[in-house]
Amino acid sequence: MSKKKPDLEDDFELFQDAVKGVKKFTHDTIITPRRQGTKVDKAQVLAKETQNHEFYFSDEFEPHLNEHGPTQYARTGVSKYEVKNLRRGVYVPDMFLDMHGMTQQEAKRELAALIAACIKENISCACVMHGIGKHILKQKAPLWLAQHPDVMAFHQAPLEFGGNGALLVLIEIPER
Repeated sequence: MSKKKPDLEDDFELFQDAVKGVKKFTHDTIITPRRQGTKVDKAQVLAKETQNHEFYFSDEFEPHLNEHGPTQYARTGVSKYEVKNLRRGVYVPDMFLDMHGMTQQEAKRELAALIAACIKENISCACVMHGIGKHILKQKAPLWLAQHPDVMAFHQAPLEFGGNGALLVLIEIPER
């Protein structure tokens, strides 16, 4: 007499009947090994990072920003003391972006590139000079910055960094 239980044999036969004619999946993804000695084009890598950061900027979304007084923003969980330090000029920007004369699309792309470059270079404070002009970039730049997850806070720049025509941006640098 067989040691196997009769219901297990019946179940196995039922399973065999149910899967009759089924083909095994083949893995069709080809992963090519990277050849040693090939150089990575830094311009392509930076363009891809910029494109990824540009994804965060929408023209439809409008965050609630204080309309009275200087332009300022602090992400949830960021101390208001950090915003005060930006206003006072305690943080000195290590990178500058001049958006004078740019279209909205160019400005959005350059802003994304600035944030990507700051993260790559471990720079926590940057200055975005949007100018005053027709107030288009002056209105849009804060809306775009408030949407980016790596932007901790920003404030209208002190006079020595551009005053009404610029923003000091505090960027979160991830731990590596």
